Amino acid sequence: MSFRAERELLAQVAPRYVEAGHAQKSVILDEFLAATGYARKYAIRLLARPVAPPGPIRRPRAPRYGPAVREALRVAWAAVNGICAKRLVPFLPELVPALERHGHLAVTDEIKDLLLTLSPATADRLLRPVRRPHGIGTTRPGRLLKQQVPVRTFAEWTDVRPGFLEADLVAHCGGNPEGPFLHTLTLTDVATAWTECLPLLHRTQSAVVEALDRARQLLPFPLLGLDTDNGTEFLNAELLAYCEREQVTFTRGRTANKNDQCFIEQKNGSVVRTLVGYDRFEGQLAYRQLAEAAHEAADRRARPPDRRSGAHPLPASARHRRAPARPARPVGHDLRGPRSGAAAAPDRDAAGRPLAPRRVRPVEQPGERDAAEPVAGRAVRGARVRPRRRAGRGECGRDATGTEAA
Repeated sequence: MSFRAERELLAQVAPRYVEAGHAQKSVILDEFLAATGYARKYAIRLLARPVAPPGPIRRPRAPRYGPAVREALRVAWAAVNGICAKRLVPFLPELVPALERHGHLAVTDEIKDLLLTLSPATADRLLRPVRRPHGIGTTRPGRLLKQQVPVRTFAEWTDVRPGFLEADLVAHCGGNPEGPFLHTLTLTDVATAWTECLPLLHRTQSAVVEALDRARQLLPFPLLGLDTDNGTEFLNAELLAYCEREQVTFTRGRTANKNDQCFIEQKNGSVVRTLVGYDRFEGQLAYRQLAEAAHEAADRRARPPDRRSGAHPLPASARHRRAPARPARPVGHDLRGPRSGAAAAPDRDAAGRPLAPRRVRPVEQPGERDAAEPVAGRAVRGARVRPRRRAGRGECGRDATGTEAA
C-alpha cells in the first residue's frame, strides 16, 4: 500500500475510532494494523489525533522548460533518427547550430540556452509524449515441427565457417499489427557478418522460400546452414523440405530467448531499422521502394573504397596506431647473428676483459660495391684505420672476430 493510500485510509478510519467505545476501538485498531502494518502504539497516536485529508502535491517552483523547448528538442531528436537522450544531449551543441544554419530550426537565444543545458533525464521526460513504441513482436510460434528441427543456442557458434546464417523477419507495421504490411527478411552470416535484406510483400511460407533462393544468388559463398526463430513462417513443412533438398542444415533457437539469435537481432537494429525506421509500409509502391533501398545499401557496402578521394581502407584507429617499441640491444650485439660454420664471437677475451664493439657492415645493394669501392693504391680521404686487437694467448693467431691476424 502506498503512502497516499495509507493516508486516505487513515482519514476514513480516524473519525470512527474517536467516536467508538473501548471494545470497538480494539476491533478498529486491529483492522487498521492488518491493512497498514504499522506498530500498535504508532497507529493509536495517528487515530487519536485529528487527521487532515491528503491534498495534491504542490511543487515549490514553476516548470522551467516550456512548449518551445519541447518542440525544439523534438526537431533535434527527429533529425538524428530518434536516438536515446544519453547520446542526444552531448551532441546538441553541434546539432543545434547545424539545424539553424540549414533552416530546420529557428529559436531565440533564451530557448537555445535552455536547450543546451538539458540533462539526459529531463530530455527523456520532455520527449515522452512524442516517443512512439518501437517495433512490436509479430512472431506466431509454430508447434508442429519443433521435434524435427534441432535447437542451436548462442554458445554453439564456435567452429563455424562462412555459409551458416541466422534469419529473422522484421515487421514494418508502424506499431499496429492489424491489416497487411511489408516485412524484411534479414540474413546474417555468423562467421563474416555479411548481411542481406530482402523485402517480402506477404508473410507466407512460399515468400520466405523464394527470398532464400534470391539470397543464394547474392551471397558470395554457398548457403550451408540456416538458424531461425520458432515462427510459423520458418517452422513449416515447405521450408524443411527445401533445406533437405538443398542440403542446408536447418536449426532453431529456444522459445522466447532472443540471445540465441543475437547476431541477427543486432543487424535488425543496426541495418534495417537504421535504414527505414519504424514506420508502416504497405502496398506495391512501398515494396519497390524498400527493395531499391536494400539494393542500394548492399551495393554501397560491397563497393571498394575510392582511393582518389582520399578514402583509406583502414579505420583511423588502425591508421594512427603507433608501432611497438623495439627492445633495446646490448652493446656489441651483431645484427647478422652467428655465421654458418663458425661459432659466435665471444664477448670477452682470454684474459676476461670485455671486447670492444665490432662494426657491422651495412647490407649492400647490387652494383653499389663497384661504384663505392676506391681505386687500388689510393687512400680514401677522411677514412680512419682502426688497429685490431692483438690475439689472446692460445687462439692460434686469430683475432676476436675469428679472422686471420695481419
